Amino acid sequence: MAIRDTGAEQLIKDTAKRIFFAEGKLNATTQDIADAAGVTRTLVNYYFRSKDVLFRQVFDESMHDMGNRMDEVIQSTLPFKKKIERFIEVFYTQLATYPYQESFMIAEINSNGFSFQKKDRPNVLAAFLKEIQTEMEKDAVKKMKPMNFLLNLFALMAYPLLTRPLFKIIFELDDLQYTKLLNERKKMIVDILFN
Repeated sequence: MAIRDTGAEQLIKDTAKRIFFAEGKLNATTQDIADAAGVTRTLVNYYFRSKDVLFRQVFDESMHDMGNRMDEVIQSTLPFKKKIERFIEVFYTQLATYPYQESFMIAEINSNGFSFQKKDRPNVLAAFLKEIQTEMEKDAVKKMKPMNFLLNLFALMAYPLLTRPLFKIIFELDDLQYTKLLNERKKMIVDILFN
């Protein structure tokens, strides 16, 4: 039995992640990925059989990694407002590295109907929703359903990232200027959600 070269396999996944999420090449082929990784397309197919299999692994790993970082913040002992500020920072840091990750994942979920694998972990979301409710009862956060608080948080963070190409054109901004605009939003998001 042949021994798998996990270094080559990881190189291919890292390259695919960069091409999909950092460069925004949504229609990259296995040949494009192989060329960028400096390997043959045969090697890509050996490890992943197809672009869809490769994408699925990259997608799953990215979702898992991001979920773990978010869960770490949610489960922290930070005061609630600081927790939300940190949550926003983690989200924006990830998207600074991979600016097309959100739009690519949404497009793929919508077109391919990907489902998320259920995590074997305590129900972090349920505990966080209870924490949000507690903050609302303290009048620290605007009153609404806790799920709407989370929807608002993600909408305020993600929408400007998903519409980045459009608003760069409308506002005549380059990447650096748009990133600066996004960074200014961090405090605004907190101000919108908190009393």
